[in-house]
Amino acid sequence: MAKTILIKPVVSEKAELLSEVRAQYTFVVEKTANKIEIRNAVEAQYGVSVDRVNTAIMPGKTKNRSTKSGLIRGRVPAFKKAIVTLADGETIDLYNEL
Repeated sequence: MAKTILIKPVVSEKAELLSEVRAQYTFVVEKTANKIEIRNAVEAQYGVSVDRVNTAIMPGKTKNRSTKSGLIRGRVPAFKKAIVTLADGETIDLYNEL
C-alpha cells in the first residue's frame, strides 16, 4: 500500500509569486512525510530535479459562519506544507494538470 505524499499544490498569490520569481513551488503534503520522501515524490511526479525542500506545519484555525439559525463555529484542521526549490532552469506547469 503506497501512501500519497503530495496532496495538492497551493494556489495563492504568494505561492504564484514564489514560483515565478524563485522557482519555488508549494504543496500540501502528508503530515508524516519527511523531506526526502517529498523530494522523491516531486521528482517522480513532475520529472524535475529538486534543489531544496523546506517544510512547515500550519496550525488549525477556528472559523465562524453566520447562518439563519445563528452562528456556527468550526475548526479547519492543521496541515503540512512543503516549499520545493527546483534546480536552475527547471519549471513545473501546475495548470496543465487541471
